[in-house]
Amino acid sequence: MAAQPVSRMLRRVLRSSVRSCSSGAPVTQPHPGEPSQPAVEVPSGRRRFLREHAAPFSAFLTDSFGRRHSYLRISLTEKCNLRCQYCMPEDGVPLTPKADLLTTEEILTLARLFVKEGVDKIRLTGGEPLIRPDVVDIVAQLHQLEGLRTIGITTNGISLARLLPQLQKAGLSAINISLDTLVPAKFEFIVRRKGFRKVMEGIHKAIELGYSPVKVNCVVMRGLNEDELPDFVALTEGLPLDVRFIEYMPFDGNKWNFRKMVSYKEMLDTLRQQWPELEKLPEEESSTAKAFKIPGFRGRVSFITSMSEHFCGTCNRLRITADGNLKVCLFGNSEVSLRDHLRAGASEEELLSVIGAAVGRKKRQHAGMFSISQMKNRPMILIELFLMCQDSPPAIPSISFRDSLHVQGLRHRVSFSSQMVTLWKGGRLPQIPLLAQRWLGSGLPQRHYGSHLDSDANPKCLSPEPWAPATPSGPLPTSDQLTHVDREGQAAMVDVGGKPDTERVAVASAVVLLGPVAYKLVQENQLKKGDALVVAQLAGVQAAKLTSQLIPLCHHVALSHVQVQLELDSTRHAVVVRASCRARGPTGVEMEALTSAAVAALTLYDMCKAVSRDIMLAEIKLVSKTGGQRGDFHRT
Repeated sequence: MAAQPVSRMLRRVLRSSVRSCSSGAPVTQPHPGEPSQPAVEVPSGRRRFLREHAAPFSAFLTDSFGRRHSYLRISLTEKCNLRCQYCMPEDGVPLTPKADLLTTEEILTLARLFVKEGVDKIRLTGGEPLIRPDVVDIVAQLHQLEGLRTIGITTNGISLARLLPQLQKAGLSAINISLDTLVPAKFEFIVRRKGFRKVMEGIHKAIELGYSPVKVNCVVMRGLNEDELPDFVALTEGLPLDVRFIEYMPFDGNKWNFRKMVSYKEMLDTLRQQWPELEKLPEEESSTAKAFKIPGFRGRVSFITSMSEHFCGTCNRLRITADGNLKVCLFGNSEVSLRDHLRAGASEEELLSVIGAAVGRKKRQHAGMFSISQMKNRPMILIELFLMCQDSPPAIPSISFRDSLHVQGLRHRVSFSSQMVTLWKGGRLPQIPLLAQRWLGSGLPQRHYGSHLDSDANPKCLSPEPWAPATPSGPLPTSDQLTHVDREGQAAMVDVGGKPDTERVAVASAVVLLGPVAYKLVQENQLKKGDALVVAQLAGVQAAKLTSQLIPLCHHVALSHVQVQLELDSTRHAVVVRASCRARGPTGVEMEALTSAAVAALTLYDMCKAVSRDIMLAEIKLVSKTGGQRGDFHRT
């Protein structure tokens, strides 16, 4: 993706009435004839009072290594309106009974106590904090606390556009929005819900209301979204965003694996290939992020390096969970219940004694990524909303933002620039278009899906390359021995080191017989799990890339192209899957194509099994192959 068109586009889009001040507090440009005034700012008299009456920092919030904890994160709820596959364990999360959660008054009591002792920044987290009905009132009451300089919130952005005007008026001064992908189809698959458009509306609303910077948190995980790093960075050219790339971290239930972690230095190297002028900014005191900026860009890029280069030595954070437990370290498994002491009638001095003892036990640093992955700790959803990914991520290909526009079913190729103008201009974001449709005699839309779309696509199956009927091309030379068995009869991988590199292409197919009920739901995109065709296509692409990990004796093949196409067959109430793989190398790609078709078919079964168990997978077969010493094959 070229940075120059994005630059021109973003300058056009954001030639608006939003400006910012150096403090980061939101400031709005007045309408003609109106006086200029900040939307959320500490009154000058209050700032002067805080400077003149600054007290020595509380001993209760200072640990044995001299770290002063002036930043408190409070989880308002364990619930969330998304079902992210990386945030919750695969088997779900047992929620705390409502009676055991902190009440609003208990939250404010603890906040007052911490602020009195020196906390000057509070961030509200979850679950998803914006689903708590009294979140605006909580922000307003926190804003009344003398000494509290910053009130922030971390949100998934689904409800942000609707609530932000009220939150800003109540005193909200900082926003972090979690967003792991700019690909709408990938977003829906990851979170098991729709909502990409709402998140983008929330980001736009924050910019419109003058928040600067608007922080966007993106957990980076190999095989999931590391290819989107340049697309995220390009957004900072014309937007006041601080895009924060977060190293994937281990938590209970997320099946952390070191191989899935993309380190800060690897991310930085990737970005410097496109932007060698990327320059490091001075680090702020107690900051968790290493900040960089591209000269001339409005926003910046940060890296949160919890795993590869921890920042424990300057940590100033404490956390209170939704059920009232104090956690002095995000990665530690020790907690103390402030709720129980509150409800037992503990005095302020007794509470401070409990807090001080917990802070005093805080270790110099966390145990390290490998030890943390073996520790018992809360799932992240029960600490706060922070995007952690599974060891085996959703079957999602590495699709660029440009490719995502094709996934949406647009007839013509659309540039990144023109699409982002549509997304951002005037704050109006379009509904994601339905996948391409054609109308049957019954009047119902027939849905098709391919992994690549083009303006010249065949209307029957959205693919730039029409599928020619299979034709025989002569007899296929075969071996009279099994090639994956050695002389002793033991399984062995074939040595292909001496074979020449040739262009290899293979096509495989499968049929999923859904039955009339499931077929209609797929056709109309009404399944509760989401768009079955989108998910199956993504699964097929990812499966092709992982074939050597699934089939023990397959060589790893560097695929140059994978195409998965799904077509509805109304006569059989079925979905026909066709997968094509291409590579240049010493070995064929038949297994990649077959694995792709089979996994796409299995994914369709999984998406539809709640509707019907009478679904059959059939006709998984190789359709054709070209290249290699044994010649071509085309099934008649």
